[in-house]
Amino acid sequence: MSGFSFPPPPPSPEAEALRQEVRDFLKSEISARPGVERAESWTGMDPAFSRAMGRRGWIGMTWPKAHGGHERSALERYVVLEEMLAAGAPVGLHWIADRQSGPLILRVGSDEQKKILPGIAAGETYVCIGMSEPNVGSDLASVQTRAAKVQGGYLVNGTKVWTSFAHFSQYMILFCRTGQAEDRHGGVSQFLVDIQNTPGVSIRPILALTGEHHFNEVVFQDVFLPESAILGKEGDGWHQVTSELAFERSGPERFLSSFWLVVELIRALGPDPSDAAATAIGRLSAHFMTLRRLSRSVAGMLQAGENPARQAALVKDLGALLEQEIPEIARLLVEAEPDRGSTQAFAATLAHTMMHAPSFSLRGGAREILRGIIARGLGLR
Repeated sequence: MSGFSFPPPPPSPEAEALRQEVRDFLKSEISARPGVERAESWTGMDPAFSRAMGRRGWIGMTWPKAHGGHERSALERYVVLEEMLAAGAPVGLHWIADRQSGPLILRVGSDEQKKILPGIAAGETYVCIGMSEPNVGSDLASVQTRAAKVQGGYLVNGTKVWTSFAHFSQYMILFCRTGQAEDRHGGVSQFLVDIQNTPGVSIRPILALTGEHHFNEVVFQDVFLPESAILGKEGDGWHQVTSELAFERSGPERFLSSFWLVVELIRALGPDPSDAAATAIGRLSAHFMTLRRLSRSVAGMLQAGENPARQAALVKDLGALLEQEIPEIARLLVEAEPDRGSTQAFAATLAHTMMHAPSFSLRGGAREILRGIIARGLGLR
């Protein structure tokens, strides 16, 4: 059996110097934010907060200054991300564009397409991802949405689902088929689509169990896209997407989605928890520290220009297991009825996390898909 490594991330004194600055900012900006809203964190939507982060230079941190970025390190960016998530900051609107869409456009986009980057870095331009489809799930090579070549561009027909924040986003990175169906990997491409101003695009809400509107179904009906909309070269979509997934699957959001529930759990247990509760908190802390070490290692590899897709898959799979386990542990340790409308912070946060937890093992790739990637990386299949 072969293996893959998680080398120690390089030292970054600049990153640690930044940490206190971020904490001071968060104390000023979100100190009054209630616990149940902090539990939303990377699904939280607050345009004013995104703009405030943009003014601080904390979006597009690693990008060239010529495109609105700040030319800081991946590890500095990591510090900002984990502090935002640990504090429960509402980063949802700019999250996807900062994490993966911006780096993709920087790498393969045209000069015209790169013009949206300064708006992303300012926290004012949002991008959603059109990958998943009905009856496709995480098997992206089976996408059915098709961009057929026509005079001057492409005609797109198909449907995307679970499209986070499409109703707020100005743009979508659309993954669709441009070649023959049997060419599963070579016949797919990506496009940058202005979904708010392009005729034929319909955005329909998909409500969560909580009644919240984060997800959407996006339908393309005879949508014309000019040739200038394609990202990179036709047929390069599979390579682009697999490169993006290392960004999507490895960050601290893959193990901190339930973190605010742990904060409220420790508060609810009080200063003198039982031995069982102390053991459970210690075990969770060990998991957090291990996943943080693995995740920071991937950040270091990304900074070095590597493509650690298999390591990222492992971080995402282990992180989702932890995130889904936390509400079950919390229920065993504290007798409280989950109630999102409760005035008790623990009960409200528990209810919110329980209802969102089923999605943790779906977003960013279903567990079965991730384990297939890991197995191939280990030479087991």
